[in-house]
Amino acid sequence: MAHNHSHGGHHHHGHGVDAADFGKAFAAGIVLNLGFVVVETIYGFAANSMALLADAGHNLADVLALATAWGGAILAKRPPTRRFSYGLRAASILAALANSVVLLIAVSFIAYHSVMRLIIPDLVAGGTVTIVAAIGIVINGATALMFARGRRSDINVRGAYLHMVADALVSAGVVGAGLLIGVTGWLWIDPVTSLIVAGLIFLAGADLLRDSVTMALAGVPRGIDPDKVEAHLVALPGVARIHDLHIWPMSTTEFALTAHLVIPGGFPGDTFLARCAHDVEHHFGITHATFQVEIGDDCVLEERC
Repeated sequence: MAHNHSHGGHHHHGHGVDAADFGKAFAAGIVLNLGFVVVETIYGFAANSMALLADAGHNLADVLALATAWGGAILAKRPPTRRFSYGLRAASILAALANSVVLLIAVSFIAYHSVMRLIIPDLVAGGTVTIVAAIGIVINGATALMFARGRRSDINVRGAYLHMVADALVSAGVVGAGLLIGVTGWLWIDPVTSLIVAGLIFLAGADLLRDSVTMALAGVPRGIDPDKVEAHLVALPGVARIHDLHIWPMSTTEFALTAHLVIPGGFPGDTFLARCAHDVEHHFGITHATFQVEIGDDCVLEERC
């Protein structure tokens, strides 16, 4: 009975990017947004605009979210130790989870104050609101572009991207509200616009929350079909069946796999296992694969596993 393990190497084939590579983007986003929070807060009180003040609170939450995501990316680069054999890669998953929660809290903040402004209308300086919010579109839009190329391959980067896009949308809504208020004098436009944008942000935040919770619970990441992985392994020469197939995320960009391959003909050699590891990385983006080969004369191992 052969108990052989093959660990896929860390040869990447363009499956993703590393959030740590976005250090400059995180730093720029934090500095720009923190400065804009100060500006929005000052002019929000001056213009008596709840939309500007709500957006300032939203931006402050995003500054904290960017700092969290950046910290998670840095921790994920820490080398493995005896106690943490995978290093601290999972810190990026925790950061993504925290970001999704912060995003949803920000939505709640905006929605609450928008409803209060609907109940108790107040005068708003539409011109000031429009100018300040327009600056926000530029700042948040430029920051979002810094994270755009990594949003599909790393949910930590996607979280930062969504935060910035959400801020740009909020600012655009506030600009529209300011213009309409200046033309019509309808004060309800400001809170209604904020509620609409809050709904859009909620949808994006809920999607990020779903993915990050799945990863935090060691679920199979979105984009990897375990049935296709199993079918690929069973189709390999000499493999009669497989059991105990497990796929889970080590970080927001690195995924691991373990599987027992039942090969009645006996251990096929290290070259075969190396090919298995290469194939699952190339086809499915799984960078760390471990295989155990069994002859299958009895079912002791299969029953125990």
